[in-house]
Amino acid sequence: MRRPLRRLAAVATAAVLTAATAGACSGSSGDERSGGLPQVQMQQAIGATEGRVNLVVWAGYAEDGSSDPRVDWVTPFTRATGCKVNAKVADTSDAMVALMKTGQYDGVSASGDASLRLVYGGDVAPVNTGLLTNWDDIAPYLKNQPYNSVNGQMYGVPHGYGANVLMYRTDKFSEPPTSWGVVWEDNSPAGTNLTAYDSPIYIADAALYLKAKRPDLKITDPYELDEKQFNAAVELLRKQRSKVSSYWHSYMDLVQSYRVGDTHAGTAWQVIANLARDQRVPVGTTIPAEGSTGWSDTWMISSKAQHPNCMYRWMNWITTAKVQAQVGQWFGQAPANPKACRYTAKGFCNDYRVGDAEFYRKIAFWKTPVANCGDGRECVDYDRWAQAWTEIKG
Repeated sequence: MRRPLRRLAAVATAAVLTAATAGACSGSSGDERSGGLPQVQMQQAIGATEGRVNLVVWAGYAEDGSSDPRVDWVTPFTRATGCKVNAKVADTSDAMVALMKTGQYDGVSASGDASLRLVYGGDVAPVNTGLLTNWDDIAPYLKNQPYNSVNGQMYGVPHGYGANVLMYRTDKFSEPPTSWGVVWEDNSPAGTNLTAYDSPIYIADAALYLKAKRPDLKITDPYELDEKQFNAAVELLRKQRSKVSSYWHSYMDLVQSYRVGDTHAGTAWQVIANLARDQRVPVGTTIPAEGSTGWSDTWMISSKAQHPNCMYRWMNWITTAKVQAQVGQWFGQAPANPKACRYTAKGFCNDYRVGDAEFYRKIAFWKTPVANCGDGRECVDYDRWAQAWTEIKG
């Protein structure tokens, strides 16, 4: 798997819409949970193909052999359906929301911090699970989650998931760290050589740590923060700022930072650790005692899709066991369809805890922060998170 991962790094740094260019038009969090759900018609049947499908994707989700001729699930899809795939790579959820708002794309591989914004912005349509040929094979614990459904209605089909791990240089730590305190507290072995994910959703990582560190705050969900809880998380991030050598959203930038020694510890994805090890960088990963945030991605169809029949065919293709195995191993994530394990390399599904519901429940998956927490409290919505993040970074 190492060689394809090295090629993925090059793809991940090219042809992307950055957070900086997308931030101004990423959209509000909307009026979630308090009414105002846009009435968007759900497709009832799959008709004749339109000849193409336009996608917004994370790097590595729509490989056509151009990165590595051995890694290609797009070309077989086109041969089987007649739908040519045009994929636009985005490197942040804000970028994905901005692109989907243009109405030029049929679907998106949305993470949880984008999905509700897309739903309540009227940018995506409810998905008809009766038209999804692999729906019954998708792990049950991925369905009807707060980040991919509203009021029991699915707004997409689960694709894959993973944890935001603590990555550290093994030559800087005498023992593997067991707590996220190494990135939040003083006297860390990492010193001022920390890294953090460059997104407002990273505020949840601070909240997750405070949930364990400060029980007096009574944080139950790191994405549902009242004013006091939110201010505590922001203050922790401001304190951390002087110790952060870099904020990352590019795979290769983070690998390079660890390689040259600028970064000793911080949040990362397992695929990034694999890339770093491929370049002989001495890194390890762990999920600390406090747990972890993470992503669970969902294929969603645009409410303005010009090629909806091809989009449904794509959702059916990308969730087949064989393709799920290809994507999971190329990207470095747990496939949503556990039957993919029939086709993965030995040990892969154990390493990524595929089908492990208990492991899944330990991860606080990204979801859009909204004003109405649903428990009678007034919470801080995503717009405030985005504003605070800009101020934290300075």
